[in-house]
Amino acid sequence: MIETAGIAAIRKELGRLPPKTLKALCLRLAAYKKENKELLSYLLFEAGDEEQFIRSVKEEIDEGFSAINKSNLYWAKKSIRRILRITTKYIKYSGQKPTEVALLLYFCQSLNASGIAFRQSATLRNLYANQVKKLHKALSTLHEDLQYDYAEPVAALPA
Repeated sequence: MIETAGIAAIRKELGRLPPKTLKALCLRLAAYKKENKELLSYLLFEAGDEEQFIRSVKEEIDEGFSAINKSNLYWAKKSIRRILRITTKYIKYSGQKPTEVALLLYFCQSLNASGIAFRQSATLRNLYANQVKKLHKALSTLHEDLQYDYAEPVAALPA
């Protein structure tokens, strides 16, 4: 079995490679998984304008919530989990705490405004509570000015 190199060894080896070889490695990596391609697209095209990135993710969250089948809680639960999975993926791509706070806050606000009776389901209630907990944790790591900006909307979220 081939042993996977650690991140330090990979960083060291990448530092030694010429740009042409690095480009070929990136393209090869992007060809194997959709997630790698999405991350590379974010880093190349969207990382420079984080506000636009947040707006586009919010639009995707809105589209997801508008497409939810609200007549059946089972289908709504599956859709909400999918929306959260997508939101979490974009938070991971960004790696910035202000983006994490903005997107988690928007997800929680959208879930509350959706009209879905998510409090009737223990699973969805726990999912919501965990996102609020993550939101508070991420908020505590922000600069105090940003904490102040987000304090009111976060406090307005129902428990």
